[in-house]
Amino acid sequence: MPAAYDPNNIFAKILRGEIPCKKVYEDDHVLAFDDIAPQAPVHVLVIPKGPYVHWDDFSEKASDAELAAFSRAIGAVARARGLGPDGFRVIANNGGNAHQEVPHLHMHVLGGRPLGRMLPGKG
Repeated sequence: MPAAYDPNNIFAKILRGEIPCKKVYEDDHVLAFDDIAPQAPVHVLVIPKGPYVHWDDFSEKASDAELAAFSRAIGAVARARGLGPDGFRVIANNGGNAHQEVPHLHMHVLGGRPLGRMLPGKG
């Protein structure tokens, strides 16, 4: 059974304006803001404004407009931060096995330096 959305998670509070953020991008469906504990020189979180727990939830229930806006927002954030030419990484932790810490879908956009391999191994 999928996890229920918790309307008191930190990202829901940010969306309601109860907790401030350093906004990078916003439209009708998406908010993007700087991560408070950056893991790279550029580390932006991109979240849908709707109550989606994780990617599986979002991809199943979001409208076409929400899906398109979310994808476009990630590109807009990367371009705004100058990440396109040298590359960047987009990560979503989906559920407990992936160590998702906040039960609201969020993508990490990271860049600004060589990031190394995502997982150890060959290739």
